[in-house]
Order: sequence, then structure tokens, then C-alpha cells
Amino acid sequence: MPHTVGTGLSQPGAVSPLAGKPAPREMLIDLARLEREYFERFPDLEDPGQLVVFGTSGHRGSPLQGTFTEAHILAITQAICDYRRWRGTDGPLYMGKDTHALSGPAQRTALEVLAANDVGTIIQQGGGVTPTPVISRAILVYNRDRREHLADGIVITPSHNPPEDGGFKYNPPNGGPADTDVTRWVQDRANELLRGGNSGVKRVPDQKAVTASTTQHEDLILPYVRDLQSVLDMEAIRDARLHVAVDPLGGAAQPYWEPINSIFGLDIDVVNSVLDPTFSFMTVDHDGKIRMDCSSPYAMAGLVELKDRYQVAFANDPDSDRHGIVTPSTGLMNPNHFLAVAIQYLITHRPEWRQTAAVGKTLVSSSMIDKVVKKLGRDLREVPVGFKWFVAGLFDGSCCFGGEESAGASFLRRDGTVWTTDKDGPIMGLLAAEITARTGKDPGEHYRELTAEFGNSYYKRIDAPASAEGKSRLRKLSPDAIRESDLSGEPIISKLTRAPGNGAPIDGLKVVAENGWFAARPSGTENIYKIYAESFKSKEHLDSIVAEAQEIVNNALR
Repeated sequence: MPHTVGTGLSQPGAVSPLAGKPAPREMLIDLARLEREYFERFPDLEDPGQLVVFGTSGHRGSPLQGTFTEAHILAITQAICDYRRWRGTDGPLYMGKDTHALSGPAQRTALEVLAANDVGTIIQQGGGVTPTPVISRAILVYNRDRREHLADGIVITPSHNPPEDGGFKYNPPNGGPADTDVTRWVQDRANELLRGGNSGVKRVPDQKAVTASTTQHEDLILPYVRDLQSVLDMEAIRDARLHVAVDPLGGAAQPYWEPINSIFGLDIDVVNSVLDPTFSFMTVDHDGKIRMDCSSPYAMAGLVELKDRYQVAFANDPDSDRHGIVTPSTGLMNPNHFLAVAIQYLITHRPEWRQTAAVGKTLVSSSMIDKVVKKLGRDLREVPVGFKWFVAGLFDGSCCFGGEESAGASFLRRDGTVWTTDKDGPIMGLLAAEITARTGKDPGEHYRELTAEFGNSYYKRIDAPASAEGKSRLRKLSPDAIRESDLSGEPIISKLTRAPGNGAPIDGLKVVAENGWFAARPSGTENIYKIYAESFKSKEHLDSIVAEAQEIVNNALR
């Protein structure tokens, strides 16, 4: 792969020949080895990459690289206990896990520390799995009308990452992803504990933790399911007798669809009910890895094949905070396209939402959203990448919708109050069904109407390897470093390193012209950088923007 000299950034690679095909057996992870490495390996504390590092979604890694081990989870959980004590948070802690192989062991480890610290902990009964949005909603419902003894939560998930990965997130009492002041505190304390050999970690044996008086085993499924009617028009979906399909992608939402069908009288086929921590049923993603990315046409190839059998189909990732929408008219919808359709529908079909409530989007999401929001007379709140930026607005109702280009979103209850402050994949899938039921047209058809009104959007995101040096320099780039005045034949209108919606640093750069833009930013959790680009002229114009974007960034970093 060619390397860009002097910048620490590399060009994107070709699509793997395995992309979109069933995962070959030799690609599957060795579960016994993975769990053994988790328990036995201690991180190399001289390697910064093996310390606790929180990105936008907590700490992620793999035992195979020494980046996600029992030692990490012991330290992080003790740090969370210490943070709760410092903040005076003494209500219950809701803890969920997804279906990744490491999530069960990590939950057991965490529970040993929580019980030793006398933290009241609520987990799904029967050792079951729990989606991210279920934890968020549970925290918010518990804390409603409370001023003290507030609840918070932990979700053990690496999201859509490969099967060998683990992840660990903390959600404070506002129910959403922890902000940087919280994650930095927990990160620093956890690394302090690691450097001390975890001698400062309190711990009880596994069986004692499971049966401790502080550990409560509750059903978290039915309260979430029954409450769906407060955020969606479930009666409309039922009365339209839609034939709907869902693929949980082997994730934590799998146990939820049978009760959803039963309680609301829906006809939702679960086309894949397998829970397999090797994710052997997946088709391979673009880079030749198994990745449960429900926005990827390669990972979603199986569901896309079924598009003509159902009026709407959708999928969620392992912790169910992302969504992928498949329609007969379009196949797999680009996440940006569905966000635009969802926003237009919700603003015109939620009369109890306050007129002053803004619409939130990340600044790498499509400008089609800007056009829709402007037409509807709403304020747009454009923020950096990371769902944490939507938490405050969703919490107090000043933001009615928050969405990311990476297929994560949530929105308010029908009465205009908070539903979740973390991404909710199932309600986005069910929203696609509601849109189809109430309008008689699937979301793909609605998007075609938007393009007839506003023009076609051509959008692309490229991932490429990046060195630590390249990522650091890109993160600190200033607008003055951009010497170019044109982007693909059009004058540059703005060069942004801070988000227009809240003035927060975007940890990268966005360059905007009249009919196109690009943004470049380093990943917080992987050794890659990302270029996002959009054109409202043509695919050729988009390709030109992408090519110039790489030149502009490389020139700025020299």
C-alpha cells in the first residue's frame, strides 16, 4: 500500500475479494484461546497502546493485542466505583452486555468489583444480554423525578467491531455516553490502578458476587418492549399488516423481537436467530474482516438478498445501538438517506413536539439533512462526531432528534420527553416500519422524493491506516494550515476545526464549498483516519473532492 511521505497517513486499500461472501471457517476466532488470553495476559504498561484509553465509546481492544484483559476491566470498574463515590452517585448501576465472546467474562469480572464495593447492580436475569438503549432508558426511567440516589450504568460491548474485540462503556445518570471529563477521570484512575498492579482493586469471588445482596437479577426486556408505544405508533404498524424482517446480526436485540410481536400483534420475521460469539453466519466486510456493521453492504449482504420478500427489513449491531434499513425500492439505504427521511417524517408526524426543538446531526453527516431541516423551519445543531454531543439536548427535550452518519440515532417520545440519550437501533428500524405503514411508501421512496426536490447527494467515507503521529497532527490541524482556496473547481466557503452547533473542537478539519464538502478526522479507537465527502453535482465531482481532500490534508500536514 503506498504511503504518503511525511504525514503518517496512508491511502485507502482495495476491497477484499472475500467482501460480501460467507466467512470461511479458518477466519473464525478460537474462543478458548481468546478467553484464556483475557484472564492470563497482563498489559505491557510501557506500551501506551495497552493502557486504558477511552474513545467516543469507552475502552475497546482485544486480549490478543493485550488491550482488553481482565486487568483492564478490574481497573476500569474500580475506577468507576471511585468516580461514583466522588460524585455521590449511590443509586443502582444497570449493567448490560452484548453477545461478543468477551462480554460475558468481562461482566463477571466487573460484577466481582462492583459487589466488593457495595454497589447495587442490576443485570438481566438468567445471564441474558441487554442492548445499549435498554440500559439508557432504564437509567432515565429510574431517575425520573429523583434528585438524589441516582442510577447510572455500564454497557459491555465493542459495538460492531470484530468478534475478537471487547468494549466497556460508562453511562452516567443522564443515561448517555460519558463526556470527556468523566472518561478522562476514569481513564486516569484506571491507569493509576494498573500501574500499581491493581492492588487498589476491591474484589470478591465470582459466585459470591452473583449471589450478593447488592446484585439484582431483573427482567429488562418487557419494560422496554411495553414502553415502545410511547415513542412509536405501534398501532399503525399493526393495522397496516406490514410484513417486516429483522436480522439482529447475532446481537443483544435478538430476545426482544418475540415479545414485540406478541405484545403489539406485529408480523416481524426474525430471519436469523442464531447467537454465536464467532459470528460464523456473517458475510465478510469490505476489508476482509468479520464485522457486524449494519450500514455495510458487504456485512448486510444476506439481508439485502431478501429485500423483495418484505415491505421493510432492518438489522442492528451486537449492542443494538445502530441500524441498517433495507427496502424493496432501494435495497440497503445509505444511513444519511434514512436520517433525512426520518427527520422529515418525525417533524411532520409528532405534533406534541415543541416547535423550538432543534435537530441534531454530526458534521460529517449529509447536507441533505440541512436542506430538509431548513425547509421544515427548524434549527440545526451541527456537532462533532460522537453521540455524547446529543445527550444534553435529548435529555431536556431541546433537541428532538440526534443522528450520526454511522447509522446511530435516537429521538424523543411522542409527548416530547426523553426516550433514550444513547443510540437506539430497534426504534430506528421500527420507525422505518411506521413510515411505511402511515404513508404507504417505504423510506427509499421517500428519499427519492427528497432528491427530486433537492438534487442527488453523492457521499463517500474512506478509512485508511494512520500512524499515531499522523493522527495527532491531523487532530491539531488549524484552518490557517489550509492554503488552498478552491475545492474541485469551486471557491472554499469555510474551513472548520470547530463545530458550528456548539463550538466544540472536531479533532480534524471540514472544508465546505457550494456544492460539496469534505471532512478528515482520526479515529478515536482504531489506527485509521477517515475522510468523509459529499457532492450535490455528480459522482465524478465526488471523486474529485476525495482526491483533492487527501492532497489538501497532506499539504497541511507537511
